[in-house]
Amino acid sequence: MEAALHLGPAGFAAVLVVVTVGAAVQGSVGFGANLLAAPVLAAIEPEALPTTLMVLILPLAVAMVRREHEGVDRGAVGWLMAGRVPGTVVGSLVVAAITADTLSVLAGAAVLVAVLTSVVAPRVPVTPATCVAAGVASGAMGTATSIGGPPLALLYQHQEGPVLRATLAATFALGTVLSLVGLALAGAVDPWQVALAGALLPGTLVGIGVSSRLAPRLDGAWLRPAVLAFAAVTATVVLVRGLV
Repeated sequence: MEAALHLGPAGFAAVLVVVTVGAAVQGSVGFGANLLAAPVLAAIEPEALPTTLMVLILPLAVAMVRREHEGVDRGAVGWLMAGRVPGTVVGSLVVAAITADTLSVLAGAAVLVAVLTSVVAPRVPVTPATCVAAGVASGAMGTATSIGGPPLALLYQHQEGPVLRATLAATFALGTVLSLVGLALAGAVDPWQVALAGALLPGTLVGIGVSSRLAPRLDGAWLRPAVLAFAAVTATVVLVRGLV
């Protein structure tokens, strides 16, 4: 297994656990799988990033859309993607211009400010303009730090749980397809990275199954605090990563 997947048994087991937990979190809150899985995989086999996690996010996002397809805000997805594409370009340019540590600090600080603002500010309406802005922020952060969920989640924090989760999942699915096509055209997708994702797929499936039981418990009064708290945790992790 080590030769084929570039991971030994212990490393594979550790990554499988975080992939499972990450899928359960994202299936419940709407985002967060990469927050948990990316640091562990980067420590064990950094060459697996970002392709392996992108391949895993695709079935996770598709499963979430299928589970709560009636909640997809179809009109907004188009606007979110309209912002995500240029945001991805912006993220690529930013990565080339500043160090990864500086970028992590800036991204983490920006999300923390957004979380604090969300606590005290009035609700931000979901409009084409706000969707494009959130899409740009998500594309830039996702490309630069591999964590692009918080801007979208903060925009949808006041919506019902199925709407938040399904809309974010649809956006992630489309964005992931675009990113994988770009990586493939650049020759950055290796067969072993895809094989590793396939071996880790059972963890994703278990995680999405667990989230089917957790998500209804978070809906209603618990969802917005959970989104804000997890967005704050995400930002803090990214910020500390950059500082340390």
